[in-house]
Amino acid sequence: MVSEKIIRSLAVKTPSKIVLLVLDGVGGLPVDGRTELEAAHTPHLDDLASRSICGVTDPISPGITPGSGPAHLGMFGYDPLKYEIGRGVLEALGIRMELGRDDVVARGNFATMDQQGIIVDRRAGRIPTERNMELCDLLQEEIKEIEGVRVEVRHGKEHRFVLRFSGEGLDGRLEDTDPQREGELPKPPTPLAPEAERMARIVELFLNRANQILQDHHPANTVLLRGISQIPAIPSMSDLFKLTPACIATYPMYKGLARLVRMEILETGENIVDEFRALKESYEQFDFFFLHIKKTDSYGEDGDFPKKVEVIEEVDRHIPVLLALEPDVIAVTGDHSTPSLLKGHSWHPNPFMLYSRYERIDDVKVFTEAACARGGLGRFLAMDEMPLMLASALKLKKFGA
Repeated sequence: MVSEKIIRSLAVKTPSKIVLLVLDGVGGLPVDGRTELEAAHTPHLDDLASRSICGVTDPISPGITPGSGPAHLGMFGYDPLKYEIGRGVLEALGIRMELGRDDVVARGNFATMDQQGIIVDRRAGRIPTERNMELCDLLQEEIKEIEGVRVEVRHGKEHRFVLRFSGEGLDGRLEDTDPQREGELPKPPTPLAPEAERMARIVELFLNRANQILQDHHPANTVLLRGISQIPAIPSMSDLFKLTPACIATYPMYKGLARLVRMEILETGENIVDEFRALKESYEQFDFFFLHIKKTDSYGEDGDFPKKVEVIEEVDRHIPVLLALEPDVIAVTGDHSTPSLLKGHSWHPNPFMLYSRYERIDDVKVFTEAACARGGLGRFLAMDEMPLMLASALKLKKFGA
């Protein structure tokens, strides 16, 4: 991608509208000969692909498996290698937690630990959000401060929560305690710099105390921490791209990503119907929409191939709602691949299609990984999606004389 300085100088404000539809983790691997996209009945997505130019994208670089944070930043036009955003910051912003520059935050998972201390379920069976709230209240009541550092525990959805430490001179450069797979012991909070040794000790004390409090609350009898971090400085989308952007998402972390680049967070319900309704109702107010579908990723991580197919098909049924609005540019893709076969994120490139009256149409007739790989855009980095969308919406001036 061109430098931020160049893209800022080329971007212009226009009335044209862009919709970026992200099916989180949509890319898959064949099971019984077909990926989830290939198994799904998607007449509307296929028709749109036949009128678009297609390709596949690498979120970071070929062979690199991305987290959700860098994967989305790339799609938003930011270099994910320049802006390393911790998961904790994204979760905190997603639940509208106001962060100070010295605050250290982490994304927490309630998890299940056996008698030997081994993690047997990293998500505690995806406990109900109501149970999550009860446990967060319990931890907050019992742990208010550690060595003069204030502690705040805020619930998220299902097994997720946000943990904030507030005090002077804190440094969040710590490794995750989440081993990222079952059958292993939690990792110790290891400092990545000498300045973070105090923070590592505070986190360790919190974890020890949390384990004592939760020991009788199976399946949520322990906690794992990811993305221990502090808020960075990052330019807004309106500054870089001259956009008035909005986010439609149901999960806090994706709202946090959007808030980080100063998108307006639109209120919506908990399902796909509500998300497309929010798009329709707010369509006149913004010129860029990030519409995020979460469950494709959730079911991929659960290894539930049929459910992931069902979500893809449900999104397809709502594509006419999007088309009726007549956006100038429609992009459909995933942030990363989450094959049900692997039950997690993978390094495989994402299918991508770009619809605009100002784009050439290639020979792709269906929206699948293999078909998009033969598309006119070829294989490219996700952070080049934004210049392509802007250009197709006539929002970039000519470079040079």
